[in-house]
Amino acid sequence: MKPIIIGIAGGTGSGKSTFTNRLHDAFGEQVAVLYHDNYYRCNDDISFEERKKLNYDHPDAFETELLVKHLARLKENQAIECPTYDYSLHNRARGTVRIEPKPVILLEGILVLFDERIRDLLDIKIFVDADADERILRRILRDTKERGRDVDGIVSQYLTTVKPMHNLYVEPTKVFADIITNSGMNDVAFDLMEGKIRTLLKEAEKNPDS
Repeated sequence: MKPIIIGIAGGTGSGKSTFTNRLHDAFGEQVAVLYHDNYYRCNDDISFEERKKLNYDHPDAFETELLVKHLARLKENQAIECPTYDYSLHNRARGTVRIEPKPVILLEGILVLFDERIRDLLDIKIFVDADADERILRRILRDTKERGRDVDGIVSQYLTTVKPMHNLYVEPTKVFADIITNSGMNDVAFDLMEGKIRTLLKEAEKNPDS
């Protein structure tokens, strides 16, 4: 059977990771997770100070062509070597992570519904929405605790690139979503998705060559 690929999009701090983790917990070993953030382009040719000023919320910041290639390989039940990203250095890390094809592939990221090439590979498209004030507060907590960032830098980045890019590139992709949920903890949306995935898995088991 070919893997079911599910795209989980939404603004920064919207609850994408929460929703993704809940699905992962529900299906366990049947699930592999990819993060669009790991496909940020390598910027070894510029200094750390210059990297701090880059616009990481614009579609061009991602090596989406590599992600598309990797999704296509997973769809054909082939393993990939996924790049990794070091948020403290604002740059791609040296190591890779081997991702084996699983019945369900979850793809998370702010712009996973933006590119038509990605959308064409998705079986289900989800957009996790949240109030802008909640999103910036969650981002501050996450980036200071998990990514070694300082508050001044987070706020500056949010106002100069994150917010305008969200309005320009992220928010409009809601029109492509099959399901829009107002948080990662919405039980109704989660139950609908869990049931849909189980149905698709059963159908795939009955028709393994489809």
